[in-house]
Amino acid sequence: MKSIFRALGLLLLGWFAFVMGAMVYAAVKRREAVEQDPKADEVDLVANFAPLEFRSEAEHFKGGTVTTWFGGGSLDLSDATLDPEGATIHLNALFGGGNLVVPETWNVESRLVGIGGVGDGRPKVERPADAPTLRLEGTAIFGGWGITSAGEDEPAESGAADVLPVELEAPVTA
Repeated sequence: MKSIFRALGLLLLGWFAFVMGAMVYAAVKRREAVEQDPKADEVDLVANFAPLEFRSEAEHFKGGTVTTWFGGGSLDLSDATLDPEGATIHLNALFGGGNLVVPETWNVESRLVGIGGVGDGRPKVERPADAPTLRLEGTAIFGGWGITSAGEDEPAESGAADVLPVELEAPVTA
Protein backbone atom coordinates (compact mmCIF):
# COMPACT_ATOMS: atom_id res chain seq x y z
CA MET A 1 0.00 0.00 0.00
CA LYS A 2 2.84 2.35 0.86
CA SER A 3 4.44 1.76 -2.52
CA ILE A 4 1.19 2.66 -4.32
CA PHE A 5 1.03 6.02 -2.52
CA ARG A 6 4.72 6.59 -3.25
CA ALA A 7 4.17 5.84 -6.97
CA LEU A 8 1.13 8.14 -7.08
CA GLY A 9 3.12 10.87 -5.35
CA LEU A 10 5.96 10.54 -7.84
CA LEU A 11 3.48 10.58 -10.73
CA LEU A 12 1.83 13.72 -9.36
CA LEU A 13 5.23 15.36 -8.81
CA GLY A 14 6.28 14.48 -12.37
CA TRP A 15 3.06 15.90 -13.79
CA PHE A 16 3.49 19.09 -11.75
CA ALA A 17 7.11 19.46 -12.93
CA PHE A 18 6.01 18.95 -16.55
CA VAL A 19 3.28 21.60 -16.30
CA MET A 20 5.59 24.10 -14.58
CA GLY A 21 8.32 23.44 -17.14
CA ALA A 22 5.88 23.99 -20.00
CA MET A 23 4.73 27.28 -18.46
CA VAL A 24 8.29 28.50 -17.97
CA TYR A 25 9.24 27.42 -21.49
CA ALA A 26 6.28 29.31 -22.95
CA ALA A 27 7.25 32.46 -21.03
CA VAL A 28 10.90 32.25 -22.08
CA LYS A 29 10.10 31.37 -25.69
CA ARG A 30 8.14 34.62 -25.98
CA ARG A 31 11.31 36.54 -25.13
CA GLU A 32 13.03 37.49 -28.32
CA ALA A 33 16.66 38.44 -28.64
CA VAL A 34 16.85 42.22 -28.96
CA GLU A 35 19.90 43.97 -30.38
CA GLN A 36 21.98 45.24 -27.45
CA ASP A 37 24.13 48.37 -27.42
CA PRO A 38 27.77 47.41 -26.68
CA LYS A 39 28.13 50.62 -24.63
CA ALA A 40 25.08 49.89 -22.43
CA ASP A 41 25.76 49.61 -18.70
CA GLU A 42 23.12 46.87 -18.33
CA VAL A 43 22.30 44.05 -20.73
CA ASP A 44 19.39 41.71 -21.35
CA LEU A 45 20.73 38.91 -23.56
CA VAL A 46 18.70 35.95 -24.81
CA ALA A 47 19.92 32.84 -26.62
CA ASN A 48 16.95 30.46 -26.88
CA PHE A 49 17.73 27.79 -29.46
CA ALA A 50 20.21 30.31 -30.87
CA PRO A 51 23.82 31.47 -30.59
CA LEU A 52 25.01 34.27 -28.32
CA GLU A 53 27.86 36.59 -29.25
CA PHE A 54 28.15 39.86 -27.33
CA ARG A 55 31.12 42.09 -26.57
CA SER A 56 30.57 44.90 -24.07
CA GLU A 57 32.33 48.25 -24.19
CA ALA A 58 30.44 49.73 -21.23
CA GLU A 59 32.17 52.40 -19.17
CA HIS A 60 30.22 51.55 -15.97
CA PHE A 61 29.04 47.95 -16.45
CA LYS A 62 26.41 47.13 -13.81
CA GLY A 63 25.29 43.69 -15.01
CA GLY A 64 21.99 42.47 -16.35
CA THR A 65 20.30 39.23 -17.34
CA VAL A 66 21.53 36.45 -19.64
CA THR A 67 19.14 33.64 -20.58
CA THR A 68 20.44 30.63 -22.51
CA TRP A 69 17.95 27.85 -23.19
CA PHE A 70 19.30 25.22 -25.58
CA GLY A 71 21.71 27.86 -26.83
CA GLY A 72 24.79 29.76 -25.80
CA GLY A 73 28.02 31.33 -26.89
CA SER A 74 30.26 34.09 -25.65
CA LEU A 75 29.77 37.11 -23.40
CA ASP A 76 32.96 39.16 -23.64
CA LEU A 77 33.44 41.81 -20.95
CA SER A 78 37.18 42.25 -21.52
CA ASP A 79 36.66 45.78 -22.94
CA ALA A 80 34.12 46.80 -20.29
CA THR A 81 34.85 48.82 -17.17
CA LEU A 82 33.07 47.53 -14.11
CA ASP A 83 30.99 49.95 -12.06
CA PRO A 84 32.90 50.93 -8.88
CA GLU A 85 30.22 49.19 -6.78
CA GLY A 86 30.58 46.00 -8.83
CA ALA A 87 28.03 44.30 -11.02
CA THR A 88 25.59 41.40 -10.91
CA ILE A 89 24.67 39.22 -13.87
CA HIS A 90 21.61 36.99 -13.46
CA LEU A 91 22.30 33.84 -15.49
CA ASN A 92 19.57 31.37 -16.39
CA ALA A 93 20.78 28.34 -18.34
CA LEU A 94 18.82 25.28 -19.39
CA PHE A 95 20.87 22.93 -21.57
CA GLY A 96 22.85 26.05 -22.48
CA GLY A 97 25.54 28.39 -21.29
CA GLY A 98 28.73 29.75 -22.68
CA ASN A 99 32.05 31.42 -22.14
CA LEU A 100 32.33 34.55 -20.00
CA VAL A 101 35.47 36.56 -20.79
CA VAL A 102 36.51 39.03 -18.07
CA PRO A 103 39.64 41.08 -17.38
CA GLU A 104 42.25 39.20 -15.34
CA THR A 105 42.01 41.77 -12.52
CA TRP A 106 38.32 41.21 -11.76
CA ASN A 107 37.07 39.11 -8.85
CA VAL A 108 34.22 36.80 -9.84
CA GLU A 109 31.79 35.45 -7.23
CA SER A 110 29.33 32.75 -8.25
CA ARG A 111 26.04 31.88 -6.61
CA LEU A 112 24.53 29.70 -9.32
CA VAL A 113 22.33 26.82 -8.21
CA GLY A 114 21.16 23.73 -10.05
CA ILE A 115 22.63 20.82 -11.95
CA GLY A 116 25.45 22.69 -13.66
CA GLY A 117 27.20 25.88 -12.74
CA VAL A 118 30.25 28.02 -13.33
CA GLY A 119 33.88 27.02 -13.75
CA ASP A 120 36.61 29.64 -13.42
CA GLY A 121 39.39 28.60 -15.80
CA ARG A 122 41.59 31.59 -15.04
CA PRO A 123 44.89 31.11 -13.23
CA LYS A 124 44.62 31.24 -9.45
CA VAL A 125 46.13 34.60 -8.50
CA GLU A 126 45.67 36.82 -5.50
CA ARG A 127 43.51 39.80 -6.39
CA PRO A 128 43.27 42.83 -4.11
CA ALA A 129 40.23 42.93 -1.83
CA ASP A 130 39.18 46.20 -3.48
CA ALA A 131 39.42 44.72 -7.01
CA PRO A 132 36.25 45.07 -9.09
CA THR A 133 33.79 42.25 -8.33
CA LEU A 134 31.40 40.62 -10.76
CA ARG A 135 28.67 38.56 -9.08
CA LEU A 136 26.98 35.73 -10.96
CA GLU A 137 23.57 34.63 -9.68
CA GLY A 138 20.87 32.41 -11.10
CA THR A 139 20.14 28.87 -12.17
CA ALA A 140 21.96 26.37 -14.36
CA ILE A 141 20.17 23.15 -15.24
CA PHE A 142 22.27 20.81 -17.36
CA GLY A 143 24.30 23.78 -18.52
CA GLY A 144 26.77 26.31 -17.27
CA TRP A 145 29.37 28.97 -17.88
CA GLY A 146 33.14 28.93 -18.16
CA ILE A 147 35.14 31.99 -17.10
CA THR A 148 38.30 32.98 -18.93
CA SER A 149 40.44 36.06 -19.30
CA ALA A 150 41.51 35.51 -22.90
CA GLY A 151 39.39 35.88 -26.00
CA GLU A 152 39.24 33.14 -28.60
CA ASP A 153 41.91 34.89 -30.70
CA GLU A 154 44.34 35.22 -27.79
CA PRO A 155 46.30 32.41 -26.12
CA ALA A 156 45.01 31.44 -22.70
CA GLU A 157 46.98 32.71 -19.73
CA SER A 158 46.76 29.34 -18.00
CA GLY A 159 49.84 27.94 -19.68
CA ALA A 160 47.89 26.17 -22.41
CA ALA A 161 49.77 28.25 -24.98
CA ASP A 162 53.03 26.59 -23.85
CA VAL A 163 51.82 23.17 -24.98
CA LEU A 164 53.15 22.26 -28.39
CA PRO A 165 50.71 20.76 -30.87
CA VAL A 166 51.17 17.10 -31.64
CA GLU A 167 51.34 16.16 -35.30
CA LEU A 168 49.67 12.86 -36.02
CA GLU A 169 50.79 10.70 -38.87
CA ALA A 170 48.26 9.29 -41.26
CA PRO A 171 47.60 5.59 -40.66
CA VAL A 172 49.46 3.26 -42.98
CA THR A 173 47.17 1.01 -44.96
CA ALA A 174 48.32 -2.06 -46.82
